[in-house]
Amino acid sequence: MTSNVQSNNNLAGALCALAAAFCFSFNDMAVKFVSGDYALHQVVLIRTAVGLVTFLLVIMPFCGGWHVMRTRRPGLLFLRGICLVTANSMLFLSLSVLPIADAVAIYFVLPLIIAVQSVFFLGETVGPRRWTAIVVGFLGVLLIVKPGSSTFQVASLLPAGAALFYASAHILTRRVGATESAATLAFYALVSLGLFSAISGAFLGGGQYADHSDGVLKFLLRAWVPVNPVDWSMLIGLGVTGVFGGFFIGQAYRLSEAAFAAPFEYVSMVLAIVWGVTIFGTRPDALGWIGIIVILGSGLYLVWRETVKGRITSHAKTEGNL
Repeated sequence: MTSNVQSNNNLAGALCALAAAFCFSFNDMAVKFVSGDYALHQVVLIRTAVGLVTFLLVIMPFCGGWHVMRTRRPGLLFLRGICLVTANSMLFLSLSVLPIADAVAIYFVLPLIIAVQSVFFLGETVGPRRWTAIVVGFLGVLLIVKPGSSTFQVASLLPAGAALFYASAHILTRRVGATESAATLAFYALVSLGLFSAISGAFLGGGQYADHSDGVLKFLLRAWVPVNPVDWSMLIGLGVTGVFGGFFIGQAYRLSEAAFAAPFEYVSMVLAIVWGVTIFGTRPDALGWIGIIVILGSGLYLVWRETVKGRITSHAKTEGNL
């Protein structure tokens, strides 16, 4: 690939990553916005229904039509779906009670967790500098979570749990990516989310287990209620941006080098702070700011090291083939 072609691809990938960052950030803001009035499974079901319609009408016709529903590995795809369902649920639950910037910052330990899991599940090697970045990144999480202090909330652990399950989904994606298209992965993820929310709604939607003391449990166990017409625009926006966020981020890493695209994803951290200040009236405290900077710096360093490692490996292979 010529340098001009790669440069153009990098630019297109960066624009896709920016679009994905906005879509995912809008999802975070919208979930927090509606979490005080609706149950988690009701929000997820509406989001999934809108996303599925968007997928069928806009994305699927350009990605092979009905063939995207065919898969050689349904078991792994549904296991991946379970991981995504759990990750989404934990992140959304955390957003109901945590400042949006704190929740998103903690969730950005994702690259660190992926690096750790790649050692155990993919047999990859992580050198001392990357292990140092991983440790430093988790220290950044502690600065935000503040375990042992009077401001500590158990809900602060939910975004880290979400990152753990999303990292597991990422590992599964790498296992099935050679045989399944991005559209097929997206379709089965939507099906998994739809099944989860429908089954949860059947058991919990009546509100018989509703909890009125804890904010997280309120969001999880609240009864389903008619949607206020004013909120439909927010819920429809959730579904549309959720699907397009997944599409754009896939395109970003397909077109450009990972180290070039990844920094643009972190724009969602800036957007989370903006949403917090302008809509929810919250902002990180001093330790929170330090934690955010530490987490983002560690994550970006890991992405950069991964790319350097890839270039060295690629160069070695080329030299060996001469």
